[in-house]
Amino acid sequence: MAEGPERALREAAAALERGGPGAAAALGAAREAVAAAGGPAALGERERAVLGAFLRSLARARPAGEWRSCFLEAPPGLALSVLLEALAAPGCAREAAEVLERFLREGRVPALLWELCQAPAGSPELQEALLGQIVCLPDHVSNKLQGKNPPVFFPQNYFPLLGGAIIQVLQKISESLRGGLDCSISFVSHVLGKVCVHGRQKEILSVLVPRLTDLTKSDCIWQRICWRLVECVPDRWMEAVVLGFVQRAPGADVLSRLLGNLVVKNKKAQFVVTQKMLLLQYGHTTAVLQNLLGYLALDSLRRALLIKVLKELLETWGSSSAVKHSPPEQQQYISKAILICLSHLKEPEIESCRQELLTSMMEGVKCHLDSNLPQIRRLGMIVAESISSKINTDGPVLKFQYEEDDEARELKSLLVQTPPFCVVPGPPDDENDETDAALPGELESNNKSHPAAPVKPEEESDAELDSDDDLIPYDMSEDKELKTKAPVYIRDCIEVLTGSEDVDKWEATVKALESLVRKNPAATREVSVELAKILLHLEEKTCVEGFVELRQRAQVAILTADPIPVAKYLTSQFYSLNYSLRQRVDILDVLVLAAQELSCPKSHGKTKHSDAQKTHIQLLPGSDSSKDWRRIVDERIKSKTRRFATGRPQVERASGPNEFNSVAGHFFFPLIQHFDRPLTTFDLLGEDHFVLGRLVHALAILMYLAVNTVAVTAMGKALLEFVWALRFHTDSYVRQGLLSCISSVLLSVPAERLLEDVTEELLEAQSWLGDH
Repeated sequence: MAEGPERALREAAAALERGGPGAAAALGAAREAVAAAGGPAALGERERAVLGAFLRSLARARPAGEWRSCFLEAPPGLALSVLLEALAAPGCAREAAEVLERFLREGRVPALLWELCQAPAGSPELQEALLGQIVCLPDHVSNKLQGKNPPVFFPQNYFPLLGGAIIQVLQKISESLRGGLDCSISFVSHVLGKVCVHGRQKEILSVLVPRLTDLTKSDCIWQRICWRLVECVPDRWMEAVVLGFVQRAPGADVLSRLLGNLVVKNKKAQFVVTQKMLLLQYGHTTAVLQNLLGYLALDSLRRALLIKVLKELLETWGSSSAVKHSPPEQQQYISKAILICLSHLKEPEIESCRQELLTSMMEGVKCHLDSNLPQIRRLGMIVAESISSKINTDGPVLKFQYEEDDEARELKSLLVQTPPFCVVPGPPDDENDETDAALPGELESNNKSHPAAPVKPEEESDAELDSDDDLIPYDMSEDKELKTKAPVYIRDCIEVLTGSEDVDKWEATVKALESLVRKNPAATREVSVELAKILLHLEEKTCVEGFVELRQRAQVAILTADPIPVAKYLTSQFYSLNYSLRQRVDILDVLVLAAQELSCPKSHGKTKHSDAQKTHIQLLPGSDSSKDWRRIVDERIKSKTRRFATGRPQVERASGPNEFNSVAGHFFFPLIQHFDRPLTTFDLLGEDHFVLGRLVHALAILMYLAVNTVAVTAMGKALLEFVWALRFHTDSYVRQGLLSCISSVLLSVPAERLLEDVTEELLEAQSWLGDH
């Protein structure tokens, strides 16, 4: 029976090869042979091989008549392979592309997928070849036609069409299952996985997700089909598929219907969901996080993974190394994930891990509060408050003071669990966040305010109000505030700042000290070190507006009036015991500001006015008019000339000696000497890395200000050695300061000195920068 169709197909192929008038008859003979065999689906392997040879001959010959329809009537997998071979052959590309376009438009792709679902291809190599042809069809056509391909082969058109084909095939699978017939969904899963891993999740899932969302609402068979669709995706493509579904599902309940318990059954999917998307990536939106963690919370089998995820997130959040080295965006992402996990926890689950949550909270908040970035510190405060409110529902909770902005309100709103059966298209609306975040605080404040307010009878309060009405207020409209006179001598200022109990006089002294020092530099030099010591230890007795700035400006004035002794004192105190970090940072700020003032020339503000401002010139009586006659004529001409505009007055640039030249070493070298010697209360290379960062930046500024000074070469060499010693420091703020130091050396030290005296250190710095 099979020999007849096979012989007929061979004869038709031979007739095509011969050409001539017999080619048209060969088309009819081939159609009759396929029909005699029972249709394209009934062809055996030998018949399919012979039919493939016939189609190849047909693509080469392209006889007159409707030869293109033969490809549409042939088995779709075979036709697609032959057409792609013809596309690559010289001279056949345009006709093959036209047939491929008809192949797509007339629904042969769903037929191809359905054929493979009913009877998968015999060899894995053939199935892999068909998979590549389907997924990469736009690339094949575009590469051959050089961009002149029909619009149906554009990726934004082809992959939605492929998604529609997958839906059609899944509908046929659903009908087969309801009819008791078995079929395979594996090839469709492979197509979905390969499309997603090629970066086309958006195009294909924009069709699949909405249709599957509707079909799985109330049909358990469709849910099983969808679960099987993603479960059969190979592990090498699983990440792209899962990520696409999580990003495009309109809610956690929809994601649960589409994926089922995939994370429980598939280790690769579990790794992607519980590790990669939460701990290794941080670019996903808040809505994606809510989808992901809500999906874990919606099934009892997956809730164990939710608890595991929360513990791992808290471990990362409480790691001092992670806080130091991860970017603020990732830490904010992890904080959001922790808050969403907390919103899904139930009371028994909180009770079972209460102690672990408390321990993680204490470790994490310490790491965050130690950070030198305000954003990181605030994140730690918000997360710690949230954990505390969850584990201490009845007792006291942590409360921090920080700025309440939109970001803080959004983070707090994540503690309010989103209803599982609602659409979550994007991040929460700001207005809703503010309302939701305000509700717990308002309830708490209302509950606390009632018992605190004593209840008084109305008569008693009315009597008190009546008694106050009888008092007549004094007329204070003419009163004037008494101003305390500030001291006029430097030594009087020392007495007031050290021993006076008069708060007003103390405040007046603090405000007047800077101007007094600048007016009396000679008197200041007599007591400069003593006065610098007093200001370094001075604390605010009363609320003085701008106290820190006033004290700092006075210290700068003293240091510029008597640079060498005061600089020696301040630099020696920087490495002394019993100073707070704030005082050490103040010392650095004062040294930098004073160096900047000393290095800048004093401005005199002289202005040359133009001659146009002069009045008419009159000759003095008795003067000899025969002398300087040309000058007199020129002045008369100028006086009678109308000028509509004059140039701007020329301001002389301030000039003067660089006062920082002779004292630069006293500012710089003592600071750089003892940085590696830890003290009992001060360890620059240890936990006090914030002060080390400020020191590095201060040294960079001093180096920059020392340009054209005598000691600049020695300073540059010492600074490069300092940079080399700290080149592997873990804190990014310190490393940034080291880069500033290198830049300052290159800007300040003359090029010839760099090449002669600092060659070795410069090469070391170059190798370090090259490695990073």
